[in-house]
Amino acid sequence: MQVDDIGHIIQLAIAPVFLLTGVGTNLTVLTNRLARIIDRSRKVDERIENGSETEQREARRELDVLYRRAHLISRAITLSTSCALLVCVVIAALFVGHLTGLTQPSLIAGLFIVAMLALIGSFIYLLREILIATRTLWMHKTVLSGQDAGIIS
Repeated sequence: MQVDDIGHIIQLAIAPVFLLTGVGTNLTVLTNRLARIIDRSRKVDERIENGSETEQREARRELDVLYRRAHLISRAITLSTSCALLVCVVIAALFVGHLTGLTQPSLIAGLFIVAMLALIGSFIYLLREILIATRTLWMHKTVLSGQDAGIIS
């Protein structure tokens, strides 16, 4: 094995390493969103414990939405983490394959494709969670501004 060969493998591994950076950033965003959802659910729990019957009913509805959002973010985190692990396996497979002479381009390509599908799934779950959060925000704004058909100012 020559230094040029190792240099070539390192060049092949650079793109997946940059991808890992992006996936890491995505995981940071997802965990921050989950933390905010958890914090908000704790405040809503307090409203359930200390509020009037009407406030408790509204708080339970909000808590249901927060649980749905947390579930979606949890799935996104699982898929992003799976993507990162698969990318690491791709990088390792590049080096092991070259060192052992057992290069498996189909295996490496397959692992990379599965990693990308996991990342796509993660983004889909993130988008679904954002849409729920946004819809809830707009519905809340509509109710507060009295534009809801059931509210008379």
